[in-house]
Amino acid sequence: MEAMLQSSVHWLLLTLALPSVGLSAIFIVALISATLLPLGSEPAVFGLVKIAPDMFWPAILVATLGNTTGGAISYGMGLGAEKAYERWREKHPEKQHHKAGGRWHDYISYWLHRLGPPALFFSWVPVFGDLLCAVAGWLRLPFWPSVAYMAFGKFLRYAIMTAALIWFFPGKV
Repeated sequence: MEAMLQSSVHWLLLTLALPSVGLSAIFIVALISATLLPLGSEPAVFGLVKIAPDMFWPAILVATLGNTTGGAISYGMGLGAEKAYERWREKHPEKQHHKAGGRWHDYISYWLHRLGPPALFFSWVPVFGDLLCAVAGWLRLPFWPSVAYMAFGKFLRYAIMTAALIWFFPGKV
């Protein structure tokens, strides 16, 4: 099973690495990196921009769209998990319900409720950002403002990171 999964991931990465795929590959890699697999989408954006420098802004925008869509999916997963948990609690009133996470749960919930959707500006942070999007859904923060802050943070990350990589590695491919 593990070998099949590894070969499937290897095939997917080889397929998405084709320069002819271009922006659609950037979208898919950015989407997957924000949801399912811990991929880094920045190398894909940088690679496309190095091959086709005139694609800088389209690549940044498509990567932002893909990664933001992935963040919105994580938000929806958090919202769905919260709804499922509430239904389970209604069906099992006899069971004791302990808070998950203890003091960290209280601390994070307090700060997310206090900051609201602007906290999702930090959804670009690796690992932490994906969890932040899911927790925002669980806490039912307003969806569209949350997505707007996600997009703004992710856009700045892609623009700054890609520009910095081009500056550090200026040579031709």
